[in-house]
Amino acid sequence: MKEFTLRALLLGLVMCVILGAANAYLGLKSGVTIAATYPAAVIGMAVLRIWKGSILEENIARTAGSIGESVAAGAIFTLPAFLISGAWSSFDPGQAYWKSTAMMVVGSILGVLFVSLVRRVMVEDPSLPFPESLAAAEIHKAGQRGAEAARYLFWNIGVGALVQILGTFNLFAVDKDIQVPIGELGRTGVRLGPAGSPNTIPTGGVSMFAGPSISPAYLGVGYVIGPTLGALQFSGGLLAWGLLVPLFMFFLGPRIQEFIPAAAGVTGWEAQAAAVWRYIVRPIAVGGMLVGAAYTLFRMGRKLTSSLGRALAEVRHGAPPLESMARTERYMGSKTVLSLIGVMFLLMITLYVYISGNVVAGVVAAVVMLIVGFFFATVSGNLVGMIGSSNNPISGLTLSTLIIAALLMVALGIRGPSGVAIVLSVAAVVCVSSAVAGELLQDFKVGYILGGTPRTIQIVELIAVLVASVVMYFPLYILYQGNIKSGGTGFGDPKLAAPQAGLMALLAQGIVGGDMPWPLVVTGMLFGIALILLQVRSPMLVSVGMYLPFATTFAIFIGGLLRWVSDTIATRRGNNEAQKARIESVGVLIASGLIAGEALTGLVVAYFKFKDQEIPQIFSSPSYLFGLVVMALLGLLMVWLPLSKAGKPEDPAPPVAMM
Repeated sequence: MKEFTLRALLLGLVMCVILGAANAYLGLKSGVTIAATYPAAVIGMAVLRIWKGSILEENIARTAGSIGESVAAGAIFTLPAFLISGAWSSFDPGQAYWKSTAMMVVGSILGVLFVSLVRRVMVEDPSLPFPESLAAAEIHKAGQRGAEAARYLFWNIGVGALVQILGTFNLFAVDKDIQVPIGELGRTGVRLGPAGSPNTIPTGGVSMFAGPSISPAYLGVGYVIGPTLGALQFSGGLLAWGLLVPLFMFFLGPRIQEFIPAAAGVTGWEAQAAAVWRYIVRPIAVGGMLVGAAYTLFRMGRKLTSSLGRALAEVRHGAPPLESMARTERYMGSKTVLSLIGVMFLLMITLYVYISGNVVAGVVAAVVMLIVGFFFATVSGNLVGMIGSSNNPISGLTLSTLIIAALLMVALGIRGPSGVAIVLSVAAVVCVSSAVAGELLQDFKVGYILGGTPRTIQIVELIAVLVASVVMYFPLYILYQGNIKSGGTGFGDPKLAAPQAGLMALLAQGIVGGDMPWPLVVTGMLFGIALILLQVRSPMLVSVGMYLPFATTFAIFIGGLLRWVSDTIATRRGNNEAQKARIESVGVLIASGLIAGEALTGLVVAYFKFKDQEIPQIFSSPSYLFGLVVMALLGLLMVWLPLSKAGKPEDPAPPVAMM
């Protein structure tokens, strides 16, 4: 069967650049990116069918096409921070292109190399459901299994696209804030301090909660990961918005801007609550993620040491010849991987010494990048295995890296713009590395399900990340200059908010300048330790739930509940294992279609926004209640249709890709 062909590679590289650029735009505007795996899978399958391409060729095209989104995520989360913080005075190509490209190239190549060392143990881990890998594999397999499986998939791609389009056209409201009272009603409000204290809360309420986003993709992800992981993530959102934000709003009152300088000029309770979440609750979540990451690595200790031990053994004794290995077991040799890591390390030392103007600082920064980058690339892969790359909190892992690097720079006495620049440089490389590592592990899992060759996937990813890194600066530069020409200030203003980059610039300046809110980070670390002592299954996932928008975790949780309802009904009906497998297979196909439909439509909408094309608006004030009706109909589809396809007890079970 054909696998690594020129047509598959070229198609994948074209998709890599286009999907990466589209996601760069979306991320700078809203702080979120859309997983490129599903659009790449559908487009690759449609184009290669013209030449009767094989399923493994489709997988190669999707592998190359999807990685551009990861490079784009790493770029938009960090590169604008150099300008926002003042570490760079210009974003013109003569000054910024080569530095931006160098960080993206080294980070993306290291991401491929790091995850290559731990590929086997993570891909074959039965405790990791890999929801988006399973969904992508089902897209490829649906076209091979015949008309019925393809019908479930493509009809639901249409359903997901239709719902996304109607939401974009404002037929219904996609999101809704819920007003919650924060004090006794009265003309003078609630006084929190002694008599004469100015700390009073005006009457009324504040948006502490949000309804679930009307998102087919989020429902699909929740359905695939199931109720347990969905509930863990949602619990973090409840802790953030149901406990911490209300408490801080209640006790800080109108003095919020005194405690949050970055919120200066922010008016209105909703905006102030968002500021509390961004600048107080999120640092707590970052502390929790630091502990969660350490705990994840501790639990993976045996697997990590086994993988590294195998790699070192290959270096000492040599890898077995490829001819003696099954095709699906062939991978890039550990000696090659470790040698390339060494080359990247030397390149990083050179870049960091140039940026900081200090040899010791440059070497220390490179060492931090190498060690922290490997561990966070592994954590990123673990999170992708649990919740998929769409919900992988790359910016949270990057913030953790930034804190570690900044502390070391302060200890070395590196301060000022050069200190901020070197800290952001470490964070940028680790950010790109973690994003690419998570996406590659997802691609490894798809290849494992479909019977792809690991070595071929590695080579294709290396080619694709090089291409993406070389060109990714230009979409950012075009957006930056376009915003300035239209009256904006570049990165960080309302048109190009770059929220994650703004937060990283703020933290880097705070630590290097001695203004970091350490009590919040330490509080989060103690919170993470408490979760471990309570034997919570995944403290990291709870902290991620605190860090992600509440509407996102809520929608994913509802998708998990739909899976629970389907499984419960199947059990109560007395369905046997073969019937449950058929229900699961159809359910995953439906979820995969909904995810791919929204992702494809989101990229089309992004194109129209990039061209400044006005999108028709059906209602100026759309109804969220109607949106809930749409969500209920999607839920009915996701439960009723799989249950109706259970078949007879004596029918054979279909092949299911769950490992």
